[in-house]
Amino acid sequence: MIVALNGARLFSSRVIRSRSVITVSTRKTVAAGMHTLTVRLANPKRGRDCVRSLRVGRLALGAAGASPIWQPAQRTTWQWQLTGRIDQSVAAQMYDVDLQDSPAGLVASLHAKGRRVVCYLSAGSFEDGRPDAGDFPAAVLGETMDGWPDERWLDIRRLDVLGPIMERRLDQCRAKGFDGVEPDNVDGYRNRTGFPLSAADQLRYNRFLARAAHARGLSIGLKNDLDQVKALEPDFDWAINEECFHYDECEALAPFVRAGKAVFNVEYSLPPAAFCAKAKAMGFMSMRKALSLDASRTPCG
Repeated sequence: MIVALNGARLFSSRVIRSRSVITVSTRKTVAAGMHTLTVRLANPKRGRDCVRSLRVGRLALGAAGASPIWQPAQRTTWQWQLTGRIDQSVAAQMYDVDLQDSPAGLVASLHAKGRRVVCYLSAGSFEDGRPDAGDFPAAVLGETMDGWPDERWLDIRRLDVLGPIMERRLDQCRAKGFDGVEPDNVDGYRNRTGFPLSAADQLRYNRFLARAAHARGLSIGLKNDLDQVKALEPDFDWAINEECFHYDECEALAPFVRAGKAVFNVEYSLPPAAFCAKAKAMGFMSMRKALSLDASRTPCG
């Protein structure tokens, strides 16, 4: 594979036939303006009737001196704790914790232990009691979420209102030193929200979140929203799912695995023996958690 900028070769990399996904990178600084980047195979033809092809899944560009956006490897071990005092002794490479309940000191402490840290926030629902609850006008508040009496669905069509609120939350995430973000409730169009949300509305909103996260150097995971995985996989760095084995819908997450991206899964009701073998075979990082999402966990070994 040969990568060229404005006709001049930047670098070349061997493509191993036995691997479906490879990641390559290089450092090159260019002046502002229009540039042409080309990616091609050095030997696209093999024999008379066989033509090799190459699919580029992502191109990441950054400002000079900027740190690259972290992307978890497919076998990244993880802990997801949203309630109680964070147990920093858990042997996990990635911690997913609440944005507003987690001070910068906690993030720094986990970093000192070699962990990556993801901030949880709800991007699709209003949560009474959050510090910025007063920023949400009544016009964007919809139906109460089933099972969560203190949460109401948001009118995600109103990016003029919700966009700045979510950007401020992402600014907090970056300021506290987090590596990534888990935006929750990004599948409102599939629920009774009180608004006539469409699949196109959801795609627009979720892609806004991905762009806003990446603009701040944050990795971002797609939470649930299984019906839109195929469309959104290129925009997101990893996926996080609740109970796809319980509902027999895990195959929908295969595009992330095929793209070499991590899939993090939690089951609440199934015993590990009922899903761990399947999870390993599919390339998922799965574990059993209590619905309260406290520190307890039973990861698939």
